[in-house]
Amino acid sequence: MKPKLLNGCEASAEGAISAGCAFYAGYPITPQNRFPEYMSERMEEEGGIFIQAESETSSINMVFGAAAAGFRAMTSSSSPGISLMQEGISYLAGCELPAVIVNMNRGGPGLGDVTPSQSDYFQSTRGGGHGDYRTIVLAPWSCQEMHEHTYLAFDLADRYRNPVIVHGDGLLAQMYETVRIKPKKKRFPKKPWALDGCLGRKPNSLKSLFLTPGVLEAHNWKLATKWAKMEKREARFETYYCRDSSYILVSFGTCARIAKEAVEMARQQGMDIGLFRPVTLWPFPYTALAECVKDAKKILVVEMNLGQMIEDVKLSAKNSKARIFFYGRPGGGVPDPDEIYREIKKK
Repeated sequence: MKPKLLNGCEASAEGAISAGCAFYAGYPITPQNRFPEYMSERMEEEGGIFIQAESETSSINMVFGAAAAGFRAMTSSSSPGISLMQEGISYLAGCELPAVIVNMNRGGPGLGDVTPSQSDYFQSTRGGGHGDYRTIVLAPWSCQEMHEHTYLAFDLADRYRNPVIVHGDGLLAQMYETVRIKPKKKRFPKKPWALDGCLGRKPNSLKSLFLTPGVLEAHNWKLATKWAKMEKREARFETYYCRDSSYILVSFGTCARIAKEAVEMARQQGMDIGLFRPVTLWPFPYTALAECVKDAKKILVVEMNLGQMIEDVKLSAKNSKARIFFYGRPGGGVPDPDEIYREIKKK
């Protein structure tokens, strides 16, 4: 299939369709308005279900219902909209239901603005809703990865019966790039737990309310065991020039893409520097980063926020003697390569 010119919303939507998404519910919010608009056309063409809900809260609860019935289901939104979904995401995790949530981050806190940001890192990686739960979080840096990571998210969600977040931003939502579309998935895992009618079998039950003393605690320990498996198996990352580099720059998403160009500029000037990019924000690749920075002298963390991933970088580097620095652009600020290069030279 020939590559298509798509923006990040469209690329992600096509990844969902290729993965067998049968249900989408969403509500418009800038900068991801194109997502529900595009899915309203494509889901009808593919024989799936599209619903523009009356709110983000309605969207996530519709996804809950579709996931419980065994459908591959998803929603998308941007920062404040994702905040409104947190209760529903907690319910999905508590009931062990697979679902995909795409967040095209915008500036905050509050309503903020409509420019790109990475300030939802804490919300995505620490479980923004109530209770003990975790979600796998994928952080693409291109439209191609928006497509591929959304496709992957459906498989991971089904594999672990857990919601998965694709953590994009306003840049990815609206930039256009050529994207190679993955072939449509033909085989899907069986879901004997689904609420799809109990003719000929015992009824299934899906719930997150456990009032008998000790039952909820046991359920939480069961979930913790599952999340430990995710942490062991699903950490993803990429490195550029990191072998034996004494200076390591750490960044994720589109900010890492900008930072990579700054690293190239620095290397052309003879600087001994590499880039470490977490692809999964959770599980965070602690072990890989620790190995990367064990002999480093300096670490520069660059984010489009006030410093959120830097906490995980510090945990990774706890046995390193490297000095850790931070450069951030909060509230919708986007650095350019020259700006990051100047920060590299300062340190």
